[in-house]
Amino acid sequence: MDFETLVRAKNELEPRVRQLVAHLDPERKALELEQIEERTTVPGFWDDPEAAKPLLQKRGSLGGDIALARKLTGGIEDLETALELAREDGDMLLEAGTVETDLRKAVEDAELRMMLSGELDGSHAIVAIAPGAGGTESQDWAAMLLRMYLRFCESKGWATEMIDYQDGEEAGIKGATFIVDAPFSYGYLRAEAGVHRLVRISPFDAAKRRHTSFAAVYVSPELDDTINVDIPEKDLKIDVFRASGAGGQHVNRTESAVRFTHLPTGIVVSCQNERSQIKNRATAMKVLQARLYELEQRKFQEKVAAASGDKADVAWGSQIRSYVLQPYQMVKDHRTGEETSQTQKVLDGDLDGFIRAQLLAKSLKAEG
Repeated sequence: MDFETLVRAKNELEPRVRQLVAHLDPERKALELEQIEERTTVPGFWDDPEAAKPLLQKRGSLGGDIALARKLTGGIEDLETALELAREDGDMLLEAGTVETDLRKAVEDAELRMMLSGELDGSHAIVAIAPGAGGTESQDWAAMLLRMYLRFCESKGWATEMIDYQDGEEAGIKGATFIVDAPFSYGYLRAEAGVHRLVRISPFDAAKRRHTSFAAVYVSPELDDTINVDIPEKDLKIDVFRASGAGGQHVNRTESAVRFTHLPTGIVVSCQNERSQIKNRATAMKVLQARLYELEQRKFQEKVAAASGDKADVAWGSQIRSYVLQPYQMVKDHRTGEETSQTQKVLDGDLDGFIRAQLLAKSLKAEG
């Protein structure tokens, strides 16, 4: 990239940075963060970790926004400095190009964050993956999706906690649920909710025939104490069982795992990551409440779309994306048209392009 092109790039990025920093409002958030820090020093604050959790999550969100504003402001200053040096020393042109590339990515990521304006977009996410009909084929596909999402979270530096994992009979998984412990993870990952379709030559078919498999991805927000989802006891079927998979011998010898079936909707959630049945029941209830809240929100959105005459967004349970490995290589999102032939990169967790396209489509629709 030559000097004049870099100058034009700087002039194009500068107003975008100003707009983003104004939106982030770091000065106001620094004052709010200071107030939260004062509250954490009150005697007894740390005695109840669960009660403290929402405030600590808010602290993390504010700190992240302040750091992002500083990164953007520092990035534009670094680019100005690099251009000044490059004006006098042509050898610095490559360094200035690297600074511009890093700043552009930061700006695009921040603009994507700004699209997350939903009531619960800033929440942590609860992700559940379930294979469709098809036995081993679908169970193996569900395991591939689980690996893909865990890799995606890892690339973002997001912590995850597996709360339910059930091995398949021959390969893959019968189901898995994990919590993503990161601000705005729900806002990003809700774009992934729906049915995912895989087409490939089956590794389990001796005749090497092409198979199509399906798996569903459910994404719900982790609810805080300000949102109450009441579930009558008569609507629940509760089963306890011995945990399977990782967890240690003690877990496998005792009936510590818990399964809730919500009779009116048929939603089933399980938790088996703790040795304590009481803790597993609490976590399973939290997941069920999140799933029911998400279901009600989706029903409301579908009613609004129907009343306005619009075709509703992809409904829960409908196919949102296809991953074709044979006879050609292609991953295509059926909602946005976003596609790539880099199938292995996607399966290794490179989902930014698909998530960006879906969020942008929703943002444009909301503006329209």
